[in-house]
Amino acid sequence: MNDIHNARTDCPAFPAVLERVFAFAASVQQYMEAGLAAYGLSRARATVVWLVHRGGPQTQRDLARAIGVTARNVTALVDGLEESGFVRRAAHPEDRRALLVQLTEQGSAVTAGLAAEYERHSAYLFAGLPDEQVRQFVTTMDTVMSRLAQVATATSDR
Repeated sequence: MNDIHNARTDCPAFPAVLERVFAFAASVQQYMEAGLAAYGLSRARATVVWLVHRGGPQTQRDLARAIGVTARNVTALVDGLEESGFVRRAAHPEDRRALLVQLTEQGSAVTAGLAAEYERHSAYLFAGLPDEQVRQFVTTMDTVMSRLAQVATATSDR
């Protein structure tokens, strides 16, 4: 059932489920963008800040690779984050040609706030649900996301 053209289509609920998935994705996007805007961040900039928070100081090349964008895109993101006071560029201790992107105090405070909100909101959304239901939800989401990635890959290969 890995091939989209051979997938089971006899369940009348499938279109309604996909409609719910799209509505869920749109709601999550709105929720994220509103929450990040309160910190003065776009999703793209927040991704950079979060990667540096999680992985420590990194080169722009490493950030570009992690995000899957061009070095030029990351340069623009880091420029904006630097102007806003979230990150700074510092000399790389082992490569004098490279610069490391690191969080400022403001950037560290923002990521701490985002992490606390993440914990609070995940607890609110899933509190009271039986553990088995949460595990099944995660398993189902993993399966759907994997299949979506396969469809996206097949579509981009055309």
